[in-house]
Amino acid sequence: MKHTHDHNHSCCHHGDAPKKPVIAAAGKYTCPMHPEVVSDKPGSCPKCGMDLEPVTVTAEDDGSPELRAMTRRFLISLALTLPVFVIAMAHIHGFDWLQFVLTTPVVLWGGWPFFQRGWQSLLNRSLNMFTLIAIGTGIAWAYSVYALFAGGHFYFESAAVITTLVLLGQVLELRARHRTAGAIRALLGLAPKTARRIHDGHEEDIPLDQVQPGDRLRVRPGEKVPVDGVVVTGSSSVDESMITGEPVPVAKAADDKVTGGTVNGTGSFIMEAQRVGRETLLAQIVNLVSEAQRSRAPIQRLADKVAAWFVPVVIAVAAVTFIVWAQTDLQAAFVNAIAVLIIACPCAVGLATPMSIMVGTGKGATAGVLIKNAEALETLAKVNTIIVDKTGTLTEGKPKVVTVEATDEALRLAASVERASEHPLAQAIVAAAEKRGLPLANVTDFQSTTGQGVTGTVAGHVVTVTNRGDSPIADQTTVFITVDGRPAGRLGIVDPIKATSPEAIRALHKAGIEVVMLTGDRRNAAEAVARQLGIDRVEAVVLPDQKAGVVKRLQAEGRIVAMAGDGINDAPALAQAHVGIAMGTGTDVAIENADLTLVKGDLRGLVKARQLSRATIRNIRQNLFLAFAYNAAAIPLAAAGILHPMVAAAAMSLSSVSVIGNALRLRLVKI
Repeated sequence: MKHTHDHNHSCCHHGDAPKKPVIAAAGKYTCPMHPEVVSDKPGSCPKCGMDLEPVTVTAEDDGSPELRAMTRRFLISLALTLPVFVIAMAHIHGFDWLQFVLTTPVVLWGGWPFFQRGWQSLLNRSLNMFTLIAIGTGIAWAYSVYALFAGGHFYFESAAVITTLVLLGQVLELRARHRTAGAIRALLGLAPKTARRIHDGHEEDIPLDQVQPGDRLRVRPGEKVPVDGVVVTGSSSVDESMITGEPVPVAKAADDKVTGGTVNGTGSFIMEAQRVGRETLLAQIVNLVSEAQRSRAPIQRLADKVAAWFVPVVIAVAAVTFIVWAQTDLQAAFVNAIAVLIIACPCAVGLATPMSIMVGTGKGATAGVLIKNAEALETLAKVNTIIVDKTGTLTEGKPKVVTVEATDEALRLAASVERASEHPLAQAIVAAAEKRGLPLANVTDFQSTTGQGVTGTVAGHVVTVTNRGDSPIADQTTVFITVDGRPAGRLGIVDPIKATSPEAIRALHKAGIEVVMLTGDRRNAAEAVARQLGIDRVEAVVLPDQKAGVVKRLQAEGRIVAMAGDGINDAPALAQAHVGIAMGTGTDVAIENADLTLVKGDLRGLVKARQLSRATIRNIRQNLFLAFAYNAAAIPLAAAGILHPMVAAAAMSLSSVSVIGNALRLRLVKI
């Protein structure tokens, strides 16, 4: 069960997320570092104090209210802080009360969010960056007020400058975090606002949310396809690059499928709407990306462990620093202890992983690679064995009968039985009979045995079509026909290899990955495909319920296994693999059970996905190094009195910004 909290501490329980993605509820807010925290309204995370972000990103980018509010606090605080800083640095005497008057609104109003979040961290027993900031600036201001009345050195300029610099860091961080949602906004911006509907001979432009399945829509040159559907009349070429990542326009004619959000070329066509609203591919992509960006990678556990003890240790170090320095210099003890509190930034450690995941999954979506969760993205980088299904993955999935060693009557009876089946081989047999003009008959007592064949009664004859038999045709998928228990012939079927498969297999081999082909086909036909593609290993004559067993066997050998498939019978194997990869041209069941979907159904997308995975994990490690190295170096310097609190505040703010900036570099990675 997933335990969710809102920022005002009420909580509720939700069941495990369903396999099929659903569009995230509007009006919800969550924390990028702690996605389990969910609220009905904006606020701050009770665990880390960061501003919550909308769960649902909209295409309209009107900026962040939190960013606007924080920017206003920063600008006003900056205007008040500058004269305080000048007075202190120039050692101008006689303006003590002016420093108090100018500093107080900076600390108490400008820094109020930090005190609020610091107090919440104490109540929630979840110490964080704002705990340290609140303690440091609060003590500096309170002691200065005491010194103003009782006499002694005060630190109004430190309190004001630290607060202003931390506000600047928050502004830069919020602005950078806002940019990480750019991929989702770009996807949402693909959908047009209206569609041109044809109704009763008239055409009218209607809002997109009024389009219903079955509506006829006209798509004119240069317009975006409004929803998912099929071309009825007309032809054109459609730019699908923002969905598939491929820049070459795709020709479309009658009966071809088109996807909402893609851009029509110079032609014009009429389409029938099939999937609208939340059912469109574009909506599902946006939802998958949103879900993936809120998921947590296993590598995040390291940051979580560090964050659990980081703040208490920093407070302890600050206390020790004060005690040690107080033996010789009380003023230095005070300054150095505050510097230790301010310089430490657990926020940078916590942001290291989620920021990279957000940018990486968004980058994948624009390249036709949909990643369901962060764990799959991390695991893919470690994969050393990839199992690929033959039909529909390596091949076109559109087999054709090329050899007929049977009478027309036997072919007619076989096609009559196969017409009741949805299998691609069945469709090929039906197409071969229709091409010869053979009239098909009705079938009764139809039975299908998964992975073996079909049986039915046609015109009083019991007809069986199966892939089990002797003497198969060389290098072809062979099916055997029996009528009333007697052999009646055999058919040789070939499924053309996808033009992109050889390139994909070569790229996988170059990456040091072993490729295993898995198929229910006979070994001779399977090995013919393997020879053409240079595949390392063939697992042939594998029944659907045995595919997951092959995955388990390879896993038992210590291999990190990814499985790519497109059919219903691939679903158990996809779920069993360390990373399940569904071809976007496949069935909904396969896609639901997969961790990663290749929108175009092209194995080259798998190469892209692995490159993206490795780049993202490399980026996360860089971020963690930046965060850890920064704190490891900065805290001792502050404790030694080398860093002034104001310098520490600037460095602390920039540490988080540097981590986010490094994560944003992922958008430039070529895959």
